[in-house]
Amino acid sequence: MGRDPDHPPAVVCTGLAKTFEDGTEAVRPVDLTVGAGQTIALVGPSGCGKSTLLRMVAGLEAPSAGRVAIAGRPPAETLRRAGLAVAFQDPSLLPWRTVRGNVRLALRLARRPMDDADIDHLLALVGLAGFEETRPAALSGGMRQRAAIARALSTRPGLLLLDEPFGAVDDLTRRQLARDLPRLWEARGTTTLLVTHSVSEAVRLSDRVIVLSPRPARVVAEIAIGLPRPRTEAIGESAQAAALTRQIFAALSDGMASPATAGPAS
Repeated sequence: MGRDPDHPPAVVCTGLAKTFEDGTEAVRPVDLTVGAGQTIALVGPSGCGKSTLLRMVAGLEAPSAGRVAIAGRPPAETLRRAGLAVAFQDPSLLPWRTVRGNVRLALRLARRPMDDADIDHLLALVGLAGFEETRPAALSGGMRQRAAIARALSTRPGLLLLDEPFGAVDDLTRRQLARDLPRLWEARGTTTLLVTHSVSEAVRLSDRVIVLSPRPARVVAEIAIGLPRPRTEAIGESAQAAALTRQIFAALSDGMASPATAGPAS
């Protein structure tokens, strides 16, 4: 499968803000840099604006202020060149296509080579071996989510955006995916921006955790995760990981207690 020529890209958000037409202020000006090949996790209270921020980075939501640059280019250009892929909480699989067919379509739209052996290897990695010819209606919610993750990874994007990617799967599968999939995108040098409600998952997966306040989202803390890679379960359960988890929870608590001081988005 092909690689994006600018792989991996850096992502730079400058003064990025969003106010919806009804006056709802979702994101206050955010400055954020995701280094090339880094994995960054966004955590914050439910409804704080994490997904809105992710959608602006993806070019699926127009900002009210500020800008996003992916490898120095606007998101729309990166999308046109199939340089990024997104996996949302809603898998959005085409119901009339099989699991393999959904992945093949993503590859065709991205103008990437299609190799069923590669596709089946990826489906096996996400736990869908034996379900290649199954249609989404016959899959559980967690299996549909795993198919959507495989579809996003199949095009080998330079930038991978994940919105609660493991939220619909059972605990055992979640642990397996959190163990196996980062090895795949790390080996490819993929730049990854992840939204998660799980603080322990953020610590396990990321190089840096961005803690956001309640809506409107603003950055209240940036915490470097200095754990060695690959991140084994033992590392994820270590005293150092536990200390980082406590630090993130403390930042979340501080963010909820502190009033927003930034001005409204324009």
